[in-house]
Amino acid sequence: MPAPARAHRPPRDRLDPAVLKLSGVLVLGAVAPLLDSTIVSVALHTLGDQLHASTATVQWVSTAYLLALAMVVPVSGWAAERFGARRTWIAALALFLAGSLLCGAAWNIGALIAFRVVQGVGGGLLLPVMQTLLVRAAGGQRLGRLMAVISLPALVGPILGPVAGGLIVGHLDWRWIFYVNLPVCVLAIVLALRSIPKDTPRGAAARLDLPGLALVSPGLAAAIYGLSQVGELGGFGHARVVVPLGAGVLLVALFVVRALRTAEPLVDLRLLRVRSFAASSVLMFTGGLTMFGGMFLLPLYYQQVRGAGVVTAGLLLAPQGLGALLARASGSLTDRIGPRAVVVAGLLLSALGTLPFVFVTGTADDVVLSLALVVRGLGMSAVNLAVMVGAFQGLEPADVPHASATVRILQQLGGSFGTAVLAVVVQRGLAHGTAAAFGHAFGWTVALTLLAVAVALMLPSRSPGEEPGTAPDVPKTPMAHRKHPL
Repeated sequence: MPAPARAHRPPRDRLDPAVLKLSGVLVLGAVAPLLDSTIVSVALHTLGDQLHASTATVQWVSTAYLLALAMVVPVSGWAAERFGARRTWIAALALFLAGSLLCGAAWNIGALIAFRVVQGVGGGLLLPVMQTLLVRAAGGQRLGRLMAVISLPALVGPILGPVAGGLIVGHLDWRWIFYVNLPVCVLAIVLALRSIPKDTPRGAAARLDLPGLALVSPGLAAAIYGLSQVGELGGFGHARVVVPLGAGVLLVALFVVRALRTAEPLVDLRLLRVRSFAASSVLMFTGGLTMFGGMFLLPLYYQQVRGAGVVTAGLLLAPQGLGALLARASGSLTDRIGPRAVVVAGLLLSALGTLPFVFVTGTADDVVLSLALVVRGLGMSAVNLAVMVGAFQGLEPADVPHASATVRILQQLGGSFGTAVLAVVVQRGLAHGTAAAFGHAFGWTVALTLLAVAVALMLPSRSPGEEPGTAPDVPKTPMAHRKHPL
């Protein structure tokens, strides 16, 4: 008797085509803000010249965007509940589109900085709401493969951003730095209106925690502003660093106390009772530190130590993007064996790929450094994918918006803190030579990456025989105050 045909069996290890289609639409929308940040950072010097602004003033083109983004991320979970994730996503895209159009039409540096705030509000909502939409659509299944799909914008930005920024600045008017976002946003909005399924918002039942908002949003903005001043001032011991950073830490601490006592906080920190989410949250902070810290160090190394131009430095960093693309296979691996082993292996690979830069010189072998960047990109991307899987395992659907906001906040704080610390390390090491200063900073990055291995051991693992997509070995924490599904 012939064996029954398998052609009609649904594939057990593939994402639902509807989820893949939704992922494509959302990824397209997320490309614009992630690409925009790197393009603008490359063009700051040109903006200062064209708009007759000092270096200190033109830095606010980036700082204003970053602060607006930090302030709005905590609101993303409430907005997804109040208005629906679909409406919030489309509104965020429209806001980012309007901000890009206004930035391109800015008549002076003050107007440009103000319009960057509009962009930052839209960009701050996009990424956490994207995670909410996709995790809910996937129903907790095949999260590793899903994270591999939605991580594409994060890979494209650092690779294409410096090159695109250099080409625009070199051949077009500076306004095209922002106008380049318009067709992407328009297309993403049209596709979103047609493809994203409608969800049922809670409406007025989702109450906004105004006292919590008054604490956490300015607290995050103050902390990130203080950290952003560290590199410029060369250390933490300055009033422009200590005052905003201290105020930010105090406000965030007060928010934590309130969030643990109120029934419906703006960001539900009780999710940290879930072991996998707590470990993932710490890793998002340390990952932001090492990832964004590396993004800060590597271009500067190629420009200041190796004497490369902006576009050349961007091309020299392309191998890291190749490694990150190769890491997409770790999504299916995470679904099969769980996030713990993947994160540990990814951290070790990331440390190994960073190690050659600890011993950098002005004449280091480009081939060796390129291979190291491939390994580093592979490790960092594998860690990010698996940590996101660990963050959402064991959570109820109603908790996903809060989890998305929390991990995004911690990644942003980790990135700001890491960049500030490494800027100080480089600044203080310059007395021993530029190459030695960067080598010392890369050494800190390796050490912090290895320390994160201990935290990674808290992530859930799955036995080889366990069905992919089932609950991990993490006890769920009931959220009695959140009985309503999104």
